Amino acid sequence: MVIQKEKKSCGQVVEEWKEFVWNPRTHQFMGRTGTSWAFILLFYLVFYGFLTAMFTLTMWVMLQTVSDHTPKYQDRLATPGLMIRPKTENLDVIVNISDTESWDQHVQKLNKFLEPYNDSIQAQKNDVCRPGRYYEQPDNGVLNYPKRACQFNRTQLGNCSGIGDPTHYGYSTGQPCVFIKMNRVINFYAGANQSMNVTCVGKKDEDAENLGHFIMFPANGNIDLMYFPYYGKKFHVNYTQPLVAVKFLNVTPNVEVNVECRINAANIATDDERDKFAGRVAFKLRINKA
Repeated sequence: MVIQKEKKSCGQVVEEWKEFVWNPRTHQFMGRTGTSWAFILLFYLVFYGFLTAMFTLTMWVMLQTVSDHTPKYQDRLATPGLMIRPKTENLDVIVNISDTESWDQHVQKLNKFLEPYNDSIQAQKNDVCRPGRYYEQPDNGVLNYPKRACQFNRTQLGNCSGIGDPTHYGYSTGQPCVFIKMNRVINFYAGANQSMNVTCVGKKDEDAENLGHFIMFPANGNIDLMYFPYYGKKFHVNYTQPLVAVKFLNVTPNVEVNVECRINAANIATDDERDKFAGRVAFKLRINKA
């Protein structure tokens, strides 16, 4: 014989919930006395306090091994890469001479990029260094901070400096300037105490033919040793890395030209097929004429 439970009224259910939340007879809150709740809160306070202290101690110990100025691990930065300016999507420099908007964006980017290289700013913030030698600034037991940087004046970029240039870095006349810069690697002595320079070529025979003639600033694409080593963003506050400007004089119009530029230095490998940017950079150049 099945015994049916007596159905509780809505009022009875509400009263039971009220008694569960607070029972005035046993002085229990949600089924526990005040002492029971106190022990539970104390347990979790001690437990999470211990976890917090252990995490804090672990972080403190780890931070003692990390320098504020030099990355602990630099194994992936053994060989610096090259990049171009103006910075474009997919490294494509496309210029339509008759369309001002197509090249004005490049001009604006270059104006902003080259502003820190203005001679007046360089003279104010950086040193005139002796060429042909590294500008070393050791700590010798005492923190030598901030490090001084050598001047790289905008006027060294010659016809690509953009100073008083009505051709806007050559973009308005179809003779554009492209700037090559080497990525910064802390405490890297580029060149191994030997001279180094940047060279550019067409990647294939047809590219070399369509590339035409070009000139480089500084002459021969030279990069001086005095701009190395680089000590890091926090140490080398006013550091401006050296640039090489390439002015393309007579690129075949309406043809896409593949250009590759490399740094020729004794301690920078440029033939690693696994890293296309190690010591080199490839970009596409196209000058459109009506």
